[in-house]
Amino acid sequence: MRPQRVLPMAALLLCAPALTGTAPAAAAPQSPPTGPLRILLTNDDGYDAPGIRKAFARLTAAGHDVTIVAPLTNQSGTGTKVTSAASVAVRHPEPQVWAVDGTPGDSVAFGLAEVFAGKAPDLVVSGTNFGPNVAGLANHSGTVGGAIAALESGVPAIALSTGGLTAPDPVTTVNAMGPTLDFAVKLIDRLRSRARTGPLLPRGVGLNVNHPVIGADGKGRAAGVATTLQDPQTLLEPDFTDSGDGTWKVTVKVALRPAVKGGDVEAVAAGRIAVSPMNADWNPGPVDRAVASVLLAGLRP
Repeated sequence: MRPQRVLPMAALLLCAPALTGTAPAAAAPQSPPTGPLRILLTNDDGYDAPGIRKAFARLTAAGHDVTIVAPLTNQSGTGTKVTSAASVAVRHPEPQVWAVDGTPGDSVAFGLAEVFAGKAPDLVVSGTNFGPNVAGLANHSGTVGGAIAALESGVPAIALSTGGLTAPDPVTTVNAMGPTLDFAVKLIDRLRSRARTGPLLPRGVGLNVNHPVIGADGKGRAAGVATTLQDPQTLLEPDFTDSGDGTWKVTVKVALRPAVKGGDVEAVAAGRIAVSPMNADWNPGPVDRAVASVLLAGLRP
């Protein structure tokens, strides 16, 4: 294993327009990709997790030029967090694999600034990971956070997750990663075939893909594909119990409510692949803006 490399974190933050106010050099306007797609592959489970390794193998077999730039350790649940430390340790344990001692967002930032310096990848793929990232889970997902970091820098991104609303055994989930990645290859082919005059996706738009686990062995075919919205329910409810010594015990339960029609929870529960468009900002949609206008009408400082 090669010695780790330590870089000033400030250099990586130049990849984040939200922090610097400028677009990064790595994310210059992209022309339609020709030849193999250059893919930056990240995740939140760690650079050597089964999902990312299977994704690397499947995307490479499909003819793409894939480079892993992912967290050194498991970073599940870190969401869009980026490190504010003065430096970050980076390992390069094997060709086309970089392990960043930070979050998925840090990994993508390093990948764009250093590994893909001067020419952004055609696509960032984050995942696939264990468990679904639907509804409120997506807000806290490191898998989704890695994709958001790419979108912030103007690079098309897809988040991939494998899992239904009940937890199957790990072997079944690993098996289900095969169908997830088969679909990912088809999805990328579709995006590429339609990208005749520009990047794979409109600037700032990404896709959050949730593939259900089908069949007792996880190798079954999904019932279909649905374009979905993110169900607004939170799913997870923490409960705190005072231990009496200044600490609190925390238990988290899944509180599944009726699914919103057209949402990702509904689709995955029906055995369909949920594909939810997403962006990297918090701007509300037209309906939300209209509601806000009514609420604020006539209000003065």
